[in-house]
Amino acid sequence: MKFRGRALIEKDSHLHRVVLWPSGLCYSVDSGADLLGAAARSGIAVPAACRNGVCEICEARLLSGAALNTRNQREISIGERLMMCRTHALADLELEISAVMAAGNNQPRKVQAKVVDVRSISHDVYRVELEIPRRRELSFHAGQYLSVNLPDADPCYFSIASSPSEQSIELHIQASPDWVSAQKVIDALTSGQDVTLELPHGKACLASAPEKPVLLVAAGTGFAQMKSLVDYLRETSFNHPIKLYWGVRKHEDMYLRTLAQQWERDWPAFTFLPVVGDDEDNDWGGHHDQLVRAVLASGMDWKNVEVHASGSPTMVYTLMDALIEAGLPQEAFFSDVLEYAPR
Repeated sequence: MKFRGRALIEKDSHLHRVVLWPSGLCYSVDSGADLLGAAARSGIAVPAACRNGVCEICEARLLSGAALNTRNQREISIGERLMMCRTHALADLELEISAVMAAGNNQPRKVQAKVVDVRSISHDVYRVELEIPRRRELSFHAGQYLSVNLPDADPCYFSIASSPSEQSIELHIQASPDWVSAQKVIDALTSGQDVTLELPHGKACLASAPEKPVLLVAAGTGFAQMKSLVDYLRETSFNHPIKLYWGVRKHEDMYLRTLAQQWERDWPAFTFLPVVGDDEDNDWGGHHDQLVRAVLASGMDWKNVEVHASGSPTMVYTLMDALIEAGLPQEAFFSDVLEYAPR
């Protein structure tokens, strides 16, 4: 049996490359797998509602290559519309699907959120859980952040600590009498009132799983952004080494150390490396240097790694300069600091 002169695919699997336009995101798909499932395993969010029995949502247009409609066993023509959930690749493909966003290209919008839970998880850090109505209609990428907009106050920005696949939004907020704006947010959230959010923000994020090892570096509550990235990558087929360095001043500041240790036990590719100053005489600036030295000593191949960093501008730029000098390509270094505190 042939499809318009093309022989049936051999039983042995073969990987094909799929590029989605205009986002430019790409992933690999086995010849025996549907395009939608393979995209999900690569961490690419394609709109779909199959579990609700709704069709025609994961629609794309074939720009180049060859693909098979598995419902009627017909080869799809160039320019034709296809459903990714019932399409197999016969060759490398280029598809047009405007609903898929490149990293950081989601348009921020304001939404009302319901406070589900606020609890202290350390001496000065609170874990906040928020619920957003019609959550499926709001998309963000792993590693992005949001603002909490209180009446008569400037917006307060916090990293989203949850994966984009989670129904609720998780935040880690460091609040104390010295952090007046953050304390106001915690006071407002603890009251149980609804709160206005604006999201998503930030371009230092992931819209698909990288195809190289990943290094994550966090200082303090910068761990929240790293948690979003780790949770996201664990949901994909990502199998490259991933290392997390988490720097804090004192042991008690590492408020979710047990979670990071659990990741290391459960995920062979993951390594957790805590860096603790634990010295009353060591100022935070000095500890930044200690964190950077620990990262440099990791022995990674800096020409083949992607780095995500979250912390103060001083820490981030110190780390970036050191890694670039060690051989890291500048385009492989990601941090929100580069956007909100440019040199």
